[in-house]
Order: sequence, then structure tokens, then C-alpha cells
Amino acid sequence: MMPDPVDFTPLLEQFKTAGLLKMMGDTPLISVHSNELFSVVTFVKEAMGFILLLDITAVDNLDMAHPTSTRFELIYLFRHKDFNKTMALKTAIVDPDVGVETILPLYDAADWLEREVWDQYGVLFQNHPTLKRILNHNEFVGHPLRKDYEITKGQYCTETQDMLDEMQPLLDARGLDMERDELMILNLGPSHPASHGTIRTLVALDGETVRAGASEIGYLHRGFEKSCENHDYNQIIPYTDRLNYCSALMNNIAFAKTVEDMLGVTLPDRGIFIRVILTELSRVIDHLVCLAAGLLDMGAQTNYWYLFNPRNDATDFLSKLTGARLTNSYMRIGGMTHDLYDGWRADLDDILKKVDSGIAQTLTMIEHNRIYQDRIQNISPVSAEQAIAYGFTGPNLRASGVPYDLRFDKPYYYYDTFDFDLVVGSQGDTHDRMMVRFEEMLQSIKIIRQAADTLPGGEFNIADHRIVMPPKTAVYNSIEGMMNQFKLVYEGVKVPKGEYYGAFEAANGELGFYIVSDGSGTPYKVKVRAPSFLHMAAYPKIIENYQVADAIMTLGSLNIIAGEMDR
Repeated sequence: MMPDPVDFTPLLEQFKTAGLLKMMGDTPLISVHSNELFSVVTFVKEAMGFILLLDITAVDNLDMAHPTSTRFELIYLFRHKDFNKTMALKTAIVDPDVGVETILPLYDAADWLEREVWDQYGVLFQNHPTLKRILNHNEFVGHPLRKDYEITKGQYCTETQDMLDEMQPLLDARGLDMERDELMILNLGPSHPASHGTIRTLVALDGETVRAGASEIGYLHRGFEKSCENHDYNQIIPYTDRLNYCSALMNNIAFAKTVEDMLGVTLPDRGIFIRVILTELSRVIDHLVCLAAGLLDMGAQTNYWYLFNPRNDATDFLSKLTGARLTNSYMRIGGMTHDLYDGWRADLDDILKKVDSGIAQTLTMIEHNRIYQDRIQNISPVSAEQAIAYGFTGPNLRASGVPYDLRFDKPYYYYDTFDFDLVVGSQGDTHDRMMVRFEEMLQSIKIIRQAADTLPGGEFNIADHRIVMPPKTAVYNSIEGMMNQFKLVYEGVKVPKGEYYGAFEAANGELGFYIVSDGSGTPYKVKVRAPSFLHMAAYPKIIENYQVADAIMTLGSLNIIAGEMDR
């Protein structure tokens, strides 16, 4: 049962009358005083029902014409318990060394989100228990997302972080002592395939059982958001490929859609349907990689090939369509580079049959397999309340029994016209996280077939050549066409001044882009709401009191993609 809709209009009108409200699309953005932030956030959660903390970020106004504002502002993004409403709070930071009170007592998700803001911008969160580097290494000096930080400045790390400053408080809180309880400290990763090669988790072991854990990330951090501030909107699309590289096209589409929403443009139906087909195929590919790797982690190599072989066929299709198997860069603001190729439908149907067969063969081997069930049932369960507190979205949240999916709760791209089911679990354990993904692939295949059957004809790009490139005939044969292309390449797509949050149901959950535009062809700021970042933050907590081998399976079931997590 979904909660009854709540009308916040009278309250928002009060904020508007007081000059404290503006709209980011359909998201209210309310300005609050930094001294009142904690009490306002408490009200937003407990009285207004915004139970899911989506993100926290900052804006450095150093290069903006904001004569009345402070240099730094914090932005908090929340989602309501009905899951179709978002709200944002903004607070001006008078002194970053004083900052604001942490909201960690209200939202567990604030732990790593606040650490990231401090790491990148240097804004303090008072009473945060572990305010330390998270994406940048422990020897890093400065805060790289400040506008006065030199983008070409390199800083090397020469010493490993011991992380005992995180482990010791965990042991103390649990009444544990290393010597008395004969605990052993062990590094899970980062240099190991089972930890994705880029994730380190320090664990305290009692025999084979994890008693406490703390994770270190950032090994793949490459300054995505800093790079966005120095490239135009279309130049950013190849960078989005490198977020979740298991479903790169979804990142392309999510970013392009956010910018298009800021521009107030909608693709022709053919372009939308092509995006739906590629989105759902990317979701299938992502889940195939997750499940194949997860099964391999427990020694099920035969199942790996049943799932990974059709994944290779699907990437062959994308290579034929886009020219690249993994990082496709096929989307553009206002559409895509070109239409589907002749014979695409036969190739797509062949892939879907192979994926169907691979799923069926795998489920035949594992669905009633006692070894498989014993290894993952009741392992690292996450309740619905815990999942929301941790900021889970996507399959990991739905596995805990929370029926939240943007394609249902806030449909876009005609998703409300397709016939498919919302897949939810009940226990939120490793079993549910994996099995939800199996069923989601079958639902995605249904969507792909419906979209392919009803694919409209006509244009696939918008007709506005202030946004999309003019046809080559115009470029080669008229001065106007040549100038049109030159200005788009040289200056980029001009996005109206303002800020906006766009959300997309990606393979791992809610992939969001918070963009600030100064009216030029280059974004002033881009913040990625990366689902893997918040899922990883919860990982050390949910593996406690389970064995090391269970911890590896749990990590696989969360489907952490390091490129998305570290950015």
C-alpha cells in the first residue's frame, strides 16, 4: 500500500511569501539559516515525511555573480515516503571552518555524504564522528572542488592509511578488545578480484566471523565533477560512460535527459523509444555482470558462462550500433549521434533469446540448489527501515521490500504505458538482492520487446539546431550551417541559468545529477548522486557477525561499481 498523498502547498506558500522558496523544476528548494538547519531537517523528516536522504553537496560561489550570498552553500536533497516527491534545502555557510551541525543522528546516509563534502569543499560538519578524507587520499592537501583549486595540480600518496582511527571506536562500542578477545585484523582488498580490485575493507575477525569493519574507497577517484566544470555539456557525455561502466549508456541517457529538462525540450517519440530500448538492454547487461560475478565468487563457474556469454552478445550489438562495446558515448544533448542500423531488430531478438535461455539455464541450476540457498539466505539482511536510513535505492532497496522504482513512482519516457511488473523482495538478504535482479532482467526484456514492436518512425533528434548539430549538407553548403556547427562545437549548448536535480532509475538505483548552470555552454557545477556510494557506506555494517566468505557474497550482491562510487 502506498501512503496517502500529502499536500504541502500551504506550507510551501508560506516559504514563498517569506522569499525563501524557489523551484528546481518540480522540486521545491527552501533556503534556511545554517543555525536552524538541524531543526528544519528534523521537521522535514518527522513532520513532512521526507524519509530518504538522497544527497548532500556544496556550491562554491567564488566565480559566480552572487553579491548577496556567501561563498559556500550546502544543498540537501530528500525524497518523500511516497517516493514521487523531492525536496531540497539550501543553507549559506558563513565560515566553512565552523560549518553546520551534522544530521547523522537523523539519517545514517549522512555519514559518507558529509565526509565527501568536507573532503571536496572543506566545509565542517560539527560533531561528525569520523570527518576525514574519503575520495581523496589521506595525504591530500586542500579541497579540489573549490573554484580556486588548480585543476592540473597533482598530489601523490606515499603512505597507506592504517584506518585504526575508524576501527578502534567500533571495537570500543561493541565492548571488544583486540588482545583479550583474540581478534585478528585483516584487509579484504583492495588488490583482489573479490573486492573489485579497488575497495579495501579492514575487518576485525573472531575466527572466520567479522566483528567490526571499516571500508576505504577512492582508489578509482578521478575528479569527474571537477572535469565537468571545464568541459561543455556534450563533452561530458564520454565521462559519464566511465561512471557505471557496466551500463554506460544509462549514464549517457540520465545526464542528457537532465540537461534536456533544464532546456525544456522533449525528444521526438522515436528518440525516446530508442532510449528506452537501450536503457533496458543496459539494465540487463548490468544485472548479468553482477549475477555472473556473484555466482563465480561462490565457485559456480558454469553459471557464469550461461550469463556472461549473452552479455558479450549484447555488447557486440552495442558495438555495431555505437562503435564501442563498453564506453559508447552514443547520446547527445537533444538526441543521439545516429539512428538504429538496418537489421537491428533481428540482432536484438537474437540477443534477447540468448539472455532468456541463459537466465533459464542458470535458475534451473540454482533455484532449488541447497548449496546456493544455504550460502545466501539470511545472510546480511537489511530491513526496509534500515535500507531507507542507509539511502539504498534500486534493486538493493526493493530487495528489502520497499516498492520504490522511478519508472513506476515518477514515470518518464512513457514507462507508465508499458506492461511490466515491479519486483520486490521480503528479507533484504543476499538471496533477495540477487533474485530481484534475475526477475528484473525478465521484466526489462518485456519492456524492450514492447518498445521495439511499437517503435515510431520519424526523427530521433529534436529539430532545434541551437542544441543539436545541423545536417552536414547545411554545414558544407551554407555559411549559416557552418557557423551553427562552429558555435555549438566551440561554445557548447547554452543552458539557461539556474539549478536542477534530475533523477533516473539506473541499474543500481537512483542515479541523480544536480547541475548548476551559469548560462554558458559549460556547467558551473555537476554533482552525481551515485547509488553505489551509499550502498558501499552500509557494507561494513551489514557484514558484521557473518563470515568472511559471506562478506564476499554480500559485496557481490550489492553490485558496487567503483567508477560510479569513486567518480
